[in-house]
Amino acid sequence: MTFLDRRVPVLAAPMAGASTPELAAAVSNAGGLGFLAAGYLSVEAMAAEVSAYREQTSAPVAINLFTPQTDRTTELSSQISRHREALVATAARHGTEPGASRFDEDAFTEKVAWLREHPVDVVTFTFGPVPPEVVSDLQAVGTLVGFTVTSHQEGRAAVALGADLLVAQGVGAGGHRGTWHVSDRPNGADTDEVLTDVLGLGLPVIATGGVAGPDDVRALLDTGAVAVAVGTLFLAADESKAAPAHVAALTDEPPREALVTRAFSGRWARALANDFTRAHDATAVAAYPNLHHLSRPIRTAAARLGDPEALALWAGSGHQRAVTGPATEIVNRLAP
Repeated sequence: MTFLDRRVPVLAAPMAGASTPELAAAVSNAGGLGFLAAGYLSVEAMAAEVSAYREQTSAPVAINLFTPQTDRTTELSSQISRHREALVATAARHGTEPGASRFDEDAFTEKVAWLREHPVDVVTFTFGPVPPEVVSDLQAVGTLVGFTVTSHQEGRAAVALGADLLVAQGVGAGGHRGTWHVSDRPNGADTDEVLTDVLGLGLPVIATGGVAGPDDVRALLDTGAVAVAVGTLFLAADESKAAPAHVAALTDEPPREALVTRAFSGRWARALANDFTRAHDATAVAAYPNLHHLSRPIRTAAARLGDPEALALWAGSGHQRAVTGPATEIVNRLAP
């Protein structure tokens, strides 16, 4: 028996800005499970995505939310201003301006309230803890609750909150690291190391990070994962809304260097190096989502212009194995 009785133990990881109901449904209909990504969505947009997913599949509904962060706007005011000033020239080259620095909680309370009233099968949280009552309230309406963790310590904290499952994220994961505090420097543990570190905590564990093919999926399952979540390879799926320039950059020749940077959002994230990271990594500080809002107009303009040099080129360590095509074919290639 696989996770939530899915025939294929492969999940499409939630990727804010790239995941779609079509992608999630295609993966689920292929026997896996596609996650919806509620990060950066309004409550109304999240509700619409759940509805669209349900119209395309009868599979379980799984959704990921971002945990609210510590507001560091005042504490890091001068550094945030310095970073914004550094972005002005880059923004101008793309016909726009940096966004306004602001802190928000990504409508977290409102999203949780909606999910209590409209229960789904699984809710996972990324970026840290939530109040215990959030966990218990979702469980009371039949929802399984999980947390992304990057260490044994974070896994223990998730267990203490009453989690039903863990998502063990290794250093090879593309995009944001799921560390529980915005100022934490991510560790260098591979996915199998993080998985092994948290398996003894007594909860089912989904492994994620750096998956390049079926051999990686099989190895993580053999280690003890109940399923393997894959992100980067699904960026190239026909159903993804990742910018074409981003998808093309995954297989650039010669390959681009990868780095862990907070230049785009204020949180550490694994991306391919480009002009943006080279110019702005040094001034970035641990202020999330402030820096996300600063860079968003630039990233949006770069996507429209097809310019990979100002995009957040999120990429896991298996990124060069990305192949465009229907999500169903990607699931079939990954199946162990």
